[in-house]
Amino acid sequence: MIFSSPALFPSAPALLSIVLAQPRVMSLGPIDLTIISLYFILVLGLGLYLKKFTNTGEEFFMAGRDMTAWIAGLSFISANLGSLEMMGYAAATYQYGILVGHAYWIAAIPAILFLALVMLPFYYICQTHSVPGYLDLRYGAATRSLSAISFAVMTILMSGINMYAMAVIMKVILGWNIHFSIWVSSLTVAVYVMAGGLLSAIFNEVLQFMLIWLGALVIPIAGLIETGGWSGMVRRISENFPGQDFTHMWRTVGSFTGNPMGVHWTGIVFGWGLAISFGYWTTDFLVVQRVMAAKDLRSAQMGTIIGSFFKMLVPLIVILPGLLALAVLPFKLVPETMANVPGVHTYNEALPLMLARYAGPGLLGLGVTALIAGFMSGMAGNVSAFATVWTYDIYKPLFRKQASDQHYLSMGRWCSLLGVIVSIGTAYLVMNFSSIIVYAQVVFVFFIVPMFGTVILGMMWKRTTPAAGFWGLLAGILASLGLWLWVKLDPSALRIVAFSPHAKDMAENIYRAWWSLVVNVAVTVAVTLVTKPKSEEELQGLVYGLTSLPSLGDLPIFKRPVFWAAAVAIAFVLLNVVFW
Repeated sequence: MIFSSPALFPSAPALLSIVLAQPRVMSLGPIDLTIISLYFILVLGLGLYLKKFTNTGEEFFMAGRDMTAWIAGLSFISANLGSLEMMGYAAATYQYGILVGHAYWIAAIPAILFLALVMLPFYYICQTHSVPGYLDLRYGAATRSLSAISFAVMTILMSGINMYAMAVIMKVILGWNIHFSIWVSSLTVAVYVMAGGLLSAIFNEVLQFMLIWLGALVIPIAGLIETGGWSGMVRRISENFPGQDFTHMWRTVGSFTGNPMGVHWTGIVFGWGLAISFGYWTTDFLVVQRVMAAKDLRSAQMGTIIGSFFKMLVPLIVILPGLLALAVLPFKLVPETMANVPGVHTYNEALPLMLARYAGPGLLGLGVTALIAGFMSGMAGNVSAFATVWTYDIYKPLFRKQASDQHYLSMGRWCSLLGVIVSIGTAYLVMNFSSIIVYAQVVFVFFIVPMFGTVILGMMWKRTTPAAGFWGLLAGILASLGLWLWVKLDPSALRIVAFSPHAKDMAENIYRAWWSLVVNVAVTVAVTLVTKPKSEEELQGLVYGLTSLPSLGDLPIFKRPVFWAAAVAIAFVLLNVVFW
């Protein structure tokens, strides 16, 4: 296996021979290579062109706050549609079945609509550069620094996922060496994010969104044709895996033992649907940053709702390929921890294996370009968010409080490159988990879930104090780390943390998220009751009840964000009923 190569930095003369020596699943024809080459030229050219429009910190870090609703919305959802989504959820679907679809419906749509209607007004009115920036205004410098440092660590760890996923794609499809593919793709992202900042990332993400859909639709269309439609696919899965239900979302979660994940519906609703999803969609600045770049509040809200509509459709290109892999692959995939066993394929290879199965000349190039675009999108999102938080929430307040705008702009460009380089090292951590989505959930639960409790209590309860914000956030992070270590050191603790010894690793993460949120809220409330709050004058514009929100009552009903949010909510309910 190429993962056992000891040389992290092969010499230049040996590089070509290493790349060409790897076994290939498929070969790219001239048309495929042309499509991929044109893509790289296009994203680099766009990034360098947009550099002339990013001459100030506001333009580099927030794209000048001049995006339309559609641009902001497509970028919002594309920043989330990286290789983690495409490969990670396809892998998890092979592992756990359609239950993973909850990540898109119960664990995304309510949270995205809540962000649009409830939380965005505060973020946008504050004109903050980041979520830690809001915490600074609400709680103070200590809470801001803790959240900024934890978020910066998280983005670096998440960037490693995209790099590793890219390496798996190149290994399965092209036979490229892991180190070669990581460095080529990563440095491409570094160039265009350093050049154009968030503006470049946003426009490339819109381009990548289109390419991802064009390339990724090959698999579900060809797969359903081969299996004879949905019913034929379901029949094949039941024949390949007798006794296991991989194709129902709610019917099997009435007990811990009735589904492949070992999860109860309470974990789906409260752990995944509330703790993880609300934490991610409302406080992860990687995605929030995109809609905050909109030209006004209504555009930001509409962009978020546009993103939620496309989010409901994403299972077509990530969940369905995983189900098709269960139906048609002639061999069983194994966890990533068994990657060094000769002749096996891991869960993470489900999507590229399906692409290799169905794509011919031209379509293969388009499909590989879609997967590369997914990597680029996720990587660029992490890098641009890291640059913003590092510059404004760590470097500026802690190291250089007074400097010119050009100094901070330069810092943002160079730390983008630093973020890419450090992320390369974290790519290898993914190999210690069964799949990349399990790794991602571990990281999210460590850092994102506690932040949601701190932010929402600060917005909704004016009594919440600065001390409570800091200690509640710290307690939530430590609780998540402690519970994870407890299960690793003592597997029998699983029956306590996840309420069942049958819980698989994803179910463990879901319940650990719930515990982390409970600890965060409990500590925040307890400390609030014994410490002094800020005055109402200090909280103007930061807390519900003390903030004047702009009214959209003069607009026709079909132009109001709440109308379209209701339409998305109805579609969300219908989807859950259909796939019950």
